[in-house]
Amino acid sequence: MSTHETTEAAASGAGAGTGERAGTGSGAAAGVRLAVGDAEVSVHPENGCRIGSLRVGGVELLRQGAKYGAFPMVPWCGRTQNGQFRNGGRIHQLPVNSPPHAIHGTGRDAAWKTVRADAVSAAFTYDLAEPWPYPGRVTQLVELTRDTLTLTMGVEATADSFPAQAGWHPWFLRNLGTGGADVEVDFVPGWQEERGADHLPTGRRIDPLPSPWDDAFGMPDGVDVTLTWPEQLELNVASRAEWVVVYDEQAEAVCVEPQSGPPNGLNSAPRLVTPIDPLEIATTWSWRRF
Repeated sequence: MSTHETTEAAASGAGAGTGERAGTGSGAAAGVRLAVGDAEVSVHPENGCRIGSLRVGGVELLRQGAKYGAFPMVPWCGRTQNGQFRNGGRIHQLPVNSPPHAIHGTGRDAAWKTVRADAVSAAFTYDLAEPWPYPGRVTQLVELTRDTLTLTMGVEATADSFPAQAGWHPWFLRNLGTGGADVEVDFVPGWQEERGADHLPTGRRIDPLPSPWDDAFGMPDGVDVTLTWPEQLELNVASRAEWVVVYDEQAEAVCVEPQSGPPNGLNSAPRLVTPIDPLEIATTWSWRRF
């Protein structure tokens, strides 16, 4: 089992969700369902505000299961070295849930609050708490159209300032199960972060290497990655953020993760969140059927 898959097991709860709360059968948790045209999305605030399902024309695009779908990574993305980060003169220790590192933030393990929901959009919040050492509030807005899904996240400091990151970790199905070919991933990064033996960037930028990847890439003009299931569907992942991690080492799924900074960015590229300067990030997934 890969590091990604092992550490995703930490997320708990499941469920599936026209802006309504709906169960999906015995033992399933409630979710919020959005729908327009032939596009449907379910969001599960009780399970880390995870996108549990994205269906286009009745075809599921995300790997199913309580630890999959697409979850927000916040208040950090990817691995934080040895679970430690510095804020000014203080060193903080986070739970080491992917030894020897801390991975993917605390938001995916939290129960979020649904602030509002209608047929095509919903807003959610959760308050940062232990084991994160600083108070703050995270918001996520989910907006669906006939051919796009836009996710917007904000991180606000409610007292002391702190470094933070935000992003998303979608598990796109490698094969849609409709008899077609596997997905093809196309993007032109400015560089690849060299990955050390500890799975963290070494600080050296290199020319992009061929797949397989569990790697961070810089895209200074914004994230722009296209996934194509030949003769079936094309989906573009776009963001004004300049960082993306691509992970394709599993047979079942491919992950394209737009994020506000690189892995271990709390230490290597800290972005300070203050009460008057929140961190904001958005991504839009757009698709067309062949």
